[in-house]
Amino acid sequence: MPTFWPSATSSNVDLAFTRPVTYKVGIMSDRFLIFVPAYNCENQVPRVIADLACLTDEPGKFAIALIENRSTDSTLRRAEASLDACPLPDKLLIQNDENYNLGGSHKVAFDFARAEGYEYVIVLHGDDQGSIRDILPLLRKGGHRNLDALLGARFMKGSTLQGYSMLRTWANVTFNLIFSAVAGKRFYDLGSGLNLFRRSIFDNGFHLKFADNLTFNYYLVFGLADTGKRLAFFPINWREDDQISNAKLFTQGITMLKMLGQRIRSKQAFLRAEHRITPRSSYPATVVRRWSPSEDPA
Repeated sequence: MPTFWPSATSSNVDLAFTRPVTYKVGIMSDRFLIFVPAYNCENQVPRVIADLACLTDEPGKFAIALIENRSTDSTLRRAEASLDACPLPDKLLIQNDENYNLGGSHKVAFDFARAEGYEYVIVLHGDDQGSIRDILPLLRKGGHRNLDALLGARFMKGSTLQGYSMLRTWANVTFNLIFSAVAGKRFYDLGSGLNLFRRSIFDNGFHLKFADNLTFNYYLVFGLADTGKRLAFFPINWREDDQISNAKLFTQGITMLKMLGQRIRSKQAFLRAEHRITPRSSYPATVVRRWSPSEDPA
């Protein structure tokens, strides 16, 4: 049965679990790294960073790591200016040494979070389609503590979609159901731009051979389910206005069907297989600038 948490606006947030969990409730004191992947989103990333100012009133310890993926516009410059103006004290601007695509940027973030000792990684895409505010009511209640992944879902009850076509909605819901049937667990979304992960689940590197491109999250949900991780989905508010989508519906559909065929043939082989076009032993990145709580604002 779904479990309800009271949200900040007194409405209910519906958590849908893929397996029974018992979670701890208490004052939030965990260390969170907010990973913001950014590529060619110069107009959107300032809004995303500005919205993170709401975290100054939250318990818990939040740091921002914006990982810029070799944009061809002014994303890097505008990201630095936005982070400089953000009141959160602990912030980093990181640039990938090469364009690793969205999945590769995730791998950079998870490795950085491990090196820095963060307990949780919150993924918030830099294109301003989702908001950090949708997950905060769950964190305040400790809804993440006995989970390995808390995944934002655009297509479950309680979510809202703005500027999303009926065709894309239908295609996403259809693939959610197909992936759920193959995995034997209910998936309400295969990869939105707002997710939380327990960082330690990536320490064994099970995710490293997953594709580096936009399909990384599709591999990841299968990987999480197939390795017995504790998952829950929660509704989010999602919008498209001035964003430029990198997803091509027909091409994505063909890619997903091929992926499903691989997974159906053998779950074990799917988890072990190399799914990257360009296998890498590492994903080097450079810290462009770091702000820390001890930094003198003057």
